[in-house]
Amino acid sequence: MRATENTRSIVTTCTRDCPSCCGLLAVVEEGRLTAIKGNPAHPLNKGGCCGKMKAYVRRVYSPERVTSPMLRMGDTWRAIGWGEALDLWADRIKAFAAESGPESILHYQGYGERTALTMLNERFFAHLGGVTGLAGSLCSGTAYAAMAQDFGVRVSHDPLDHLNSRTIILWGRNPAVTQFNMTRILAEARKRGADIWLVDPAATESLTLCSRHIQPRPGADVHLALGAARAALENGWVDQAFVSERATGFEAFRRIAMEATVEERAALAGVSPADVRALAGAMWHAKPAAILLGWGMHRHVDAHLGVRAVDALSAMTGNVGLPGGGVSQGFEEYGPYDQSAWGFDLHPPRRRLLMARIGREILDATDPPIRMIVTSAANPVCMAPDSGVVAEAFGSREFAVHLGHFLDDTARLADLFLPCATYLEEDDVVAAYGHNYLGPVNKAVEPVGECRPQFDIYQDLAGRFPFAGDYVRPRDEWLRALCKPFLDKGFTLEELRRGPQRDPDAPMAPWAEGPFATPDGRFRFLDEAPSRPVADPGLPLWLLTIGSAEHLCSELTLAEHAPLPTARIHPETGTALGLADGSPALLHNAQADVAVLVTFDAAQRRDVCLCARGGWLAAGHGLNRLAPARASTLGSGTPYYETRVTLRPLPPGSAQGQPVDRGPSGN
Repeated sequence: MRATENTRSIVTTCTRDCPSCCGLLAVVEEGRLTAIKGNPAHPLNKGGCCGKMKAYVRRVYSPERVTSPMLRMGDTWRAIGWGEALDLWADRIKAFAAESGPESILHYQGYGERTALTMLNERFFAHLGGVTGLAGSLCSGTAYAAMAQDFGVRVSHDPLDHLNSRTIILWGRNPAVTQFNMTRILAEARKRGADIWLVDPAATESLTLCSRHIQPRPGADVHLALGAARAALENGWVDQAFVSERATGFEAFRRIAMEATVEERAALAGVSPADVRALAGAMWHAKPAAILLGWGMHRHVDAHLGVRAVDALSAMTGNVGLPGGGVSQGFEEYGPYDQSAWGFDLHPPRRRLLMARIGREILDATDPPIRMIVTSAANPVCMAPDSGVVAEAFGSREFAVHLGHFLDDTARLADLFLPCATYLEEDDVVAAYGHNYLGPVNKAVEPVGECRPQFDIYQDLAGRFPFAGDYVRPRDEWLRALCKPFLDKGFTLEELRRGPQRDPDAPMAPWAEGPFATPDGRFRFLDEAPSRPVADPGLPLWLLTIGSAEHLCSELTLAEHAPLPTARIHPETGTALGLADGSPALLHNAQADVAVLVTFDAAQRRDVCLCARGGWLAAGHGLNRLAPARASTLGSGTPYYETRVTLRPLPPGSAQGQPVDRGPSGN
């Protein structure tokens, strides 16, 4: 790009569903976004950003983006004005609330956009008396709840503290694809002599960052961690001061760890005894040892046991509270804000539906039934498990409203589509679930077409209701109110707009001293023994739908889909199933069949099938049709990786790569 006097660089921050929350510079020439670069002044990404971000310019100006409000008319869409759209939406809200109560409306707000002002969407519905909301998580609820049992609350080490580590273990984490700024930190840690390990059933892109790979059976993390604990106990690698002075329940944990030998635990985990012993040795001899938990390891029904066993391994070997050590999983992205803004005090407790079972929960809801669904920053018809049932649930309601950018799977089942601005077309602030910085979201360009920020949409909508006096306020007034807890630490809104600011109260290395947040102030060791894995010879493969290097979650357009999703399997697995490398096949279980393109990868386990998550049903992908709708034992998480499948040769003459339902055009 040739710089001109009309070229500007606007400081902003990525708001998408990614822990990096990178600081950015949006390059604008003649009023048009031309490039997105990393902000050199951000302490974590330091001027870099991922390829998915660099490609976002194309997304902003995509010809597939919907740029005006759309009303469904049978099988077609009609463009309408904002006044008509908001009048219709307000009238339907008032009618359903009057006839069946506010709980007949489901508000489904996801995490595709995580900013301060989106908290006010919930406040709008709170003013109605409290609509039906969501419970649980499609992501990290299990790990959060498990770590809360051990520590009292989840608190992670600052990412820059990992520069103090001698050993870094990426346990179910793939930063090369899912956390760009962590790759910068890991590279620097390696230069300083740190040894980086990958513990993951999948051979992921992050292998290039690591010196050793342990590949446990999916869901068997608990046995790997308990085996390492047994090895540590046998060698006396126990921080006696910690377990006696700062912890409770160690003797019960010792008994659980000693119930099986290292060899038996290794067999249960599907790894070698040497790997188990090496892990224990690294935790003791190569301290400080940091464990970075990923979002994949807790996608199992009893994943809390694995998380707690990892916590226990770190604690017993003296790594908890140690700079460069500890167990880190995530941060509280809503922590900097005044959370009373959600407005839960404006209404009594109301019904909540489990995200992990959202399709069935909607269909089974009574007294009152769900009559209306409002969805934003989410694509649950694609991303929630048992997505065929989710599609049935969303498509059978009386009225559905979708706020978004494209006609994705959920939008295609809506009656009213409201086109939203991207974060590059609005002003806001954003906190991260991967670090301790609050970042500015500064508008770089005007919204495309008639797109509007969600804040403006809801402010306009609220003007049609009696509570407008409380809700309708200037943007900066709301931002100062929302960010008051952070601003009270010595910041101004103007400073936030100039660049990222770190929470001064966030620890670099948590639990270094003082009590834990548990009722007795002591770390709690795992006190529940795990069950043993059960094989399913009819469905020999674990389906792991992992993050893609090309796109984020379901953030694709219809045209960007390949004809078939790719399924990566070990060559011996493919041969045993009668498949050839590069051949089409059916990914099968009792819930669904999905056509895929088989790719052989000798680095993978023989009992896993790897696919990229996020492909749309409308494009013939929709892998979550295969996933059972279950909730985890703890934390109401979503155990996607309990999905068992097999692969079958595609029958002769079968359609390959044809979309299920392309639906009406959005333009």
